Formats: sequence, structure tokens, C-alpha cells
Amino acid sequence: MEDRELEDKVVETDTDLKVLFIQYIGEKLKPENGEVTVEMCVEVLAKEFPDFLLLVAQENFLRGYKQCLIDMENNVDEQKLQ
Repeated sequence: MEDRELEDKVVETDTDLKVLFIQYIGEKLKPENGEVTVEMCVEVLAKEFPDFLLLVAQENFLRGYKQCLIDMENNVDEQKLQ
């Protein structure tokens, strides 16, 4: 995925929660073209619900750290076999 591909993606309103969320963000930010992007969603969450965003960020960090440890262990095991 390119650097801005996800941030600039227009959010589809394919669930009831997305409809509510996109309507709220649209009313809050009033985008000129009427489209709400993922970046706008993150912006509003950061301002109005930082605890939620922090939890997601922490979980993402921990999963990445765990994967790093697994990759390092696998690398050491592969080096032992050589």
C-alpha cells in the first residue's frame, strides 16, 4: 500500500456504525467535497476519543514487537541449521 493510499481512502458507508460515524465526522469537519476519508476519521478520534485510539496503537505496537521477536528467533534457528 502506498504511503497515503489508506489515509486518502473515502470511507464506504456499508454498515450502520459507519453511517453514524461518517455523518458525525462530515458534520464536524464539513469537507468541501462531502467525502470523509480515513484520515479524517483518525483526526476526529484523536481529538474526541483518544483513549480508544491509544488502545489500538498500543495493541498494534505490542503485536509488532511480538512479531519482531518471533522473526528474530526464527532467524537464529535458521542460522543454527546452516
